[in-house]
Amino acid sequence: MIKSLILLGLAMTAGTSIGYSQNYKKIHQNMVVVDGHNDVIYASIFQGKDIGQRLKTGATDLPRLREGGVDVQVFAVWSDDAKWKTGAFKHANDQIDALEKMIAANTDKISLAKSSQAIDSIVKTGKIAALIGVEGGNMIEESLDNLERLYARGAKYLTLTWNYNLSWASCAAMESDKMDSKDKGLTEKGRTIIRKMNGLGMMVDLSHGGEQTFYDVLAVSTKPILVSHSNAFELCPHFRNLKDAQLEALKSNGGVVGVNFYSGFLDPAYEARLKSLYLSKFGDDGTSKLSTWSMYEKLPKKLQRQADAPLSKLLDHIDYLVKKVGIDHVAVGSDFDGIESSPQGLEDVSKFPLLTKALLERGYSHVDIAKIMGQNFLRILKENEE
Repeated sequence: MIKSLILLGLAMTAGTSIGYSQNYKKIHQNMVVVDGHNDVIYASIFQGKDIGQRLKTGATDLPRLREGGVDVQVFAVWSDDAKWKTGAFKHANDQIDALEKMIAANTDKISLAKSSQAIDSIVKTGKIAALIGVEGGNMIEESLDNLERLYARGAKYLTLTWNYNLSWASCAAMESDKMDSKDKGLTEKGRTIIRKMNGLGMMVDLSHGGEQTFYDVLAVSTKPILVSHSNAFELCPHFRNLKDAQLEALKSNGGVVGVNFYSGFLDPAYEARLKSLYLSKFGDDGTSKLSTWSMYEKLPKKLQRQADAPLSKLLDHIDYLVKKVGIDHVAVGSDFDGIESSPQGLEDVSKFPLLTKALLERGYSHVDIAKIMGQNFLRILKENEE
């Protein structure tokens, strides 16, 4: 890639990390930046909002993606299992239709990429390369044909589950100690689906997947796996984050974990801090039992920023993941527009250069940052295609 060549040139001429920090905008611009997970389809595009224009709502639109230097954006296709007990495959296709309509209206800014080679070509033109990630195996409706159809439309990964168990795979939210061990993990149908994905060149995404599902997939998959938007359980013990043993297994598999920007997956004190701020503003009028999302949305911006996790928490997770799995296995999966709160300073997609700046200040070389910000994701994508 042109950007990669420029980056290598900078590597030979740049000075200390302090010097890098002073030039963070240029360094960021010369990287190929990949965000592995964003929910703007469901949050905005599918609701009829024009993300070709700057929006006053949400975290994502094309102008802000360009400001953020995002070269490759994975657009998540999502449907709530509880709402879409039937018709989930159609719902997935309807969302892809909406994405394609948006792209067709902004052909000077963005193009859909269905392969690594297409990404290279699109990025060279200066446009954003759009990828599709299907978040939830419910949308294939247990059909290998449906899986293949979604892949043909551009789905580069399938997140096996969301927050509900499927007939063929168990999820992290429900795979508890109370579940019978025989109900955990993949069924034979699930193993067949993994083999099909390997054959297609479609990445298996284990964010949201249960622990047993995680290990069952690793026992079957012949390709490196993706965990598109999850963090370190040791730093924030949430079921959506990966335990140390999982990280070790991920490293052995050659896979990649994309750090999630959600304050609740970064900072174990987030929920208590949010509730305290909400009560200080509104009092205990009975609405304090609202979801974290609802409480956060009701707060004024100033208090929202106080509720947000410090940026240092995100950096701590990156440090920890790099220590456990190595610099070649950590990426970015922001989860923007699927979360109510992101770290202070990273409120929307335009702020990505500040993450590069913060990593430089932590002492990461710009070569290593380029791996985290894009190269590792692109590597695993290509390895799955081979």
